[in-house]
Amino acid sequence: MTHFVLLYDYVEEIAEKRQPFREEHLGLLTALHTERELVMAGSWNDPVDGAALVFVGEDDSVVRDFVQRDPYVVNGLVTGWRIREWNVVVGGGTEG
Repeated sequence: MTHFVLLYDYVEEIAEKRQPFREEHLGLLTALHTERELVMAGSWNDPVDGAALVFVGEDDSVVRDFVQRDPYVVNGLVTGWRIREWNVVVGGGTEG
């Protein structure tokens, strides 16, 4: 399995603007985590201006599918995003 990091850039005042979409956003993340396709996710602190989400899969299709469905993206709260394949050296069950 390959790790992929999804990096988000947020609009200003995201903490207030995300409220109507937060439950759906977190629901999508929880489902992907339960399916073991999402390892972890969270936003930056001080300032809250972006987020990092770590996925695992054979390719980045699960990440791209999430981005297309994420209400934060669909509703314009994400000003930019990028996917990076991550070469995990320690942790993530890839040692050896």
